[in-house]
Amino acid sequence: MAAFNDIVKEYEEKIIKISRVAKVLKGGRKFSFNCLMAVGDFKGKIGLGFGKANETSDAMKKASNDGKKNFVNIPINDEGTIPFEVMGKWGNARILLKPAQPGSGIIAGGSARVILEVSGIRNIVTKSLTSGSQLNLARATMDALKQVSKIYKKWQIRQTFKEVRSDNEENKS
Repeated sequence: MAAFNDIVKEYEEKIIKISRVAKVLKGGRKFSFNCLMAVGDFKGKIGLGFGKANETSDAMKKASNDGKKNFVNIPINDEGTIPFEVMGKWGNARILLKPAQPGSGIIAGGSARVILEVSGIRNIVTKSLTSGSQLNLARATMDALKQVSKIYKKWQIRQTFKEVRSDNEENKS
């Protein structure tokens, strides 16, 4: 039988924000908790989860499960950065993600930093252009990372077509 310490976690979970919210009812205030969590494997797989419950532990479990349902695979090059610059939008939040030179680290703040750390990106520069809340900024960061993966897939398809075309032109000669 394996010892408790031998169990390896498949994904790393980092809490971005836990907040207590109140609903005013006839009898007084009813308190509950919200949790925003980033779930990732440090290899380019990242998910963002949001959970609400009456207890903090339940909210964290819900956020973790929600994050595991919404994974995005991000292309990370050998230098530990994204292949190109991209802008993410969600609500009023806008964030700019730029690739950075090796050794520069993660230059980001707030929820964007936590998401990028858990995803496995080591060198990146971000700029939050407009934002009102950490939740919107986190979702804008996820939107930008989804755009990176979509554009990278299109780029790969174009590269394969260029290779096929160049091979056909060589065979005709």
